Amino acid sequence: MTAVPETTCAPGQPELASRALIDRSQAARLEGVFKMLANDTRLRLLHALVRAEQLCVSDLAGQVGLRPQAVSNQLQRLVDRGMVAARRDGNRIWYRVTDPCVVQLLDLAWCLTETTPAPPGTA
Repeated sequence: MTAVPETTCAPGQPELASRALIDRSQAARLEGVFKMLANDTRLRLLHALVRAEQLCVSDLAGQVGLRPQAVSNQLQRLVDRGMVAARRDGNRIWYRVTDPCVVQLLDLAWCLTETTPAPPGTA
């Protein structure tokens, strides 16, 4: 069996295998992260932001095929969670992913979908 290389996106934090067993409070916070990411629109918005580095609502709406209001609502949730930051420039608000852990988590999750067979009936 080949060992999976450990990485950490938070400098100064120990690798996962070196940490104490997760407690209930930490598990609840982690569950909140996964719930935030368990939305196809938010995942698509995050991926678009990673690809472009920063985008405004109208550009994001065009890329994901949604109304700007729907995009704004989802972006606000991501901003509230600290995954995305907003910057006003005149009449536009530009959004970007601020947490490198989000990028790594998306990349790892996507990797899982490419290496793990889809459950029956979901392909």
